[in-house]
Formats: sequence, C-alpha cells, structure tokens
Amino acid sequence: MSTTDGYVPGRVERDYIESIGRVPHAALLAIEQAAEPENVPILDRAGGRVLAALAANRRRIVEVGTAFGYSTLWMALAQPAGGTIVTLDPDESRTSRARAWWRQAGIPDEQVTVINRPALEAFAAGPGDPAAGALLQGPFDLVFIDALKDEYQAYLEALRPRLAPGALIVADNVLWSGATADPVSTRNGAAELRAFNAAVLADPGFVATVLPVGDGMLVATVRG
Repeated sequence: MSTTDGYVPGRVERDYIESIGRVPHAALLAIEQAAEPENVPILDRAGGRVLAALAANRRRIVEVGTAFGYSTLWMALAQPAGGTIVTLDPDESRTSRARAWWRQAGIPDEQVTVINRPALEAFAAGPGDPAAGALLQGPFDLVFIDALKDEYQAYLEALRPRLAPGALIVADNVLWSGATADPVSTRNGAAELRAFNAAVLADPGFVATVLPVGDGMLVATVRG
C-alpha cells in the first residue's frame, strides 16, 4: 500500500495547481464573486477545471441544476464548435442572470438552452412537449448533475435511456462534506448520496469512481 493512500491535497498543492492553470474567464470570476455573498451554491473552481476537461470533446450535454450558470460556463467554453447544452433549473431569476454572464463570455444563446422546470417533471414530459420533452430526448454524451441531493438516483434513472454509448456521467457533492463516508450521519441527503455512489460504482454498465475534488465528484463512463 502506498504511503500516500488517503492523501488530501492542502492549500499549497491547490495553489500550485491554480498557478499553472489558465486564468478563468472574467465571467467565471464574476459568478464566483456574486455567488459567495448571496450563498448561491456553485461548483468549486477545481471542479470547474475538471468538468471543462471532460466536456472538451462532448457535443451534446445535459445539466441538472443551473444556479448562476458557473458549471454551465466551464463546459460551454470547453465544448467544440457546434456543441450544445441543455440545462435545467426552476429558478428563472437565477438562470436569467446566468444568461448575462454567458453572453459576457461570448457564448451564443443557441449553444445553451435553459429549461425552467423541476428536472424530474421535465424528464417526464413526452417528446411532443416543445418546452422540455423534445429537448431532452438525447442522445447525450455528457451529463452533469448538481441539484437536489436526494434526487440524484432518480435523475440518473431518467437520463440513462437518453445516453449515447461512451457517455460520461458527472455528479458533484457526492462526498457531502464527509457525510456520505459516515454511515451514521443524519445530514439531509447523505443516505441518498451514499446509495447513489454505491449503486453507480457497482453497476456493470459503468466504469466509475469518485474523485476527491471539491466536495467529491463522481465520474462514470457508460460501457458500450
């Protein structure tokens, strides 16, 4: 066993990684500055860099949980020409602000489509529903989940038939500040996230792991 097993990077290591990474776009920095005082949860910057690397060759992306569009923007900036993102969030006041930041970054409106409905309601819409159903048929080659923690498994079940072979599934906050690793934790969402992690990692249809990035990022590749 390596002596580095269980090692968690500290501030020095994170600062080093940040020092050699590209400076985030000004619009990303603006979202960071707006989110913190308003207590709007967004992906941490290290997670954003990982998400961008994963999105770089993904043309059809669906995102569950937009908030201020921070993770959306990391993906949109990395996508190849012609790539599209469908992002779901019922809070129109937040997503309208997100759209302004995307435009600041030069993202064309047609690249990102927002559906302002609860995700499970939108996924249940039929293909004839122009407000959601037709946009969510897939196939998608990357899914990013960062919304209600107790619904992660339901999101994945709804999306699974809409995934392309070799698609990536990425979910944030799966360590939940350590609560998922504590079998007696009573933190809201911990039990559901623990079950979600276990189910995905045990599923023979995926090759999956959890990265100790930010609050934990699950990454799974669809076999086939």
